[in-house]
Amino acid sequence: MVQVCGCRLVDIEDAVQGAVVPLALLYPAAGVEAAEHFGPYTVNVARDAPPAAGAHPLVLISHGNAGTPWAYRQMARHLVQAGFVVALPAHTGNTRHDNSLAGTAANLANRPRHITLAIDAALADPVLKHHIADDGVAVIGHSIGGYTALAVAGGQPWSGPRESRDGQPQPVSVQADARVRALVLLNPATFWFIDGSLRTVRLPILMRTGEQDDITPAEHARKIIDGVADPALVEHREIAGAGHFAFMSKFPPEMTRPNFKPSQDPPGFDRDAVQPELFADITEFLRRTLAVAGEM
Repeated sequence: MVQVCGCRLVDIEDAVQGAVVPLALLYPAAGVEAAEHFGPYTVNVARDAPPAAGAHPLVLISHGNAGTPWAYRQMARHLVQAGFVVALPAHTGNTRHDNSLAGTAANLANRPRHITLAIDAALADPVLKHHIADDGVAVIGHSIGGYTALAVAGGQPWSGPRESRDGQPQPVSVQADARVRALVLLNPATFWFIDGSLRTVRLPILMRTGEQDDITPAEHARKIIDGVADPALVEHREIAGAGHFAFMSKFPPEMTRPNFKPSQDPPGFDRDAVQPELFADITEFLRRTLAVAGEM
């Protein structure tokens, strides 16, 4: 049964950052969808529609550098139609609208906290709180969103020399969130993890990387596989021909141009052709891991 995609928009107050973090909550709903515009992106949703009956697992998507959660709108809709609630935080200070904190230690600390605040907000939402399952949360992260997922799952990041005031690497203050029980990492960025940083990550991980990724190439995946507590928990596959941005939704025609790299793929690669299998893999993994989260 295809689910209607409900949508609620919430503003989160991050007292530590002193900023508002916009959050979209997409969920199985009862209602009628209509085309809604979120900046240049169009998504069919039923705004503030009543949730469908039952309790649904919660999944968060952490976007990439200078990005937007709406760049993963097709993935989010697929998950809603598969029966998940999907939380889409915009990482204030590292978005397409405000990228003022890119390349700073503050951004590295803020992003994982945004995930925890988004989980808090979803579980407290007056419309959705009785329709979210209480047996674990999953985080999907692309690029620096992969860093974010690993940090909120217990990884200990370090800022680089350019990100520290004194030019020396420093541990980043992050707090693991025990509610996170599974990770999906898409071309994850691991620049900020050193030897031993990931030993406390003990979660099942689905990882997909692009063969032609020139931003976070193969050594980033290898660092995760070699670094986590149990490499057997990592299910990794490299996608032939895929570049760094292959897991994002196709961009609107007016944004698709050679000088906008996220809209471009390596020659001969078609992200629309591979994403259905990717979405199916993610859905199967999340159903499997969240179903047994309470036993792990």
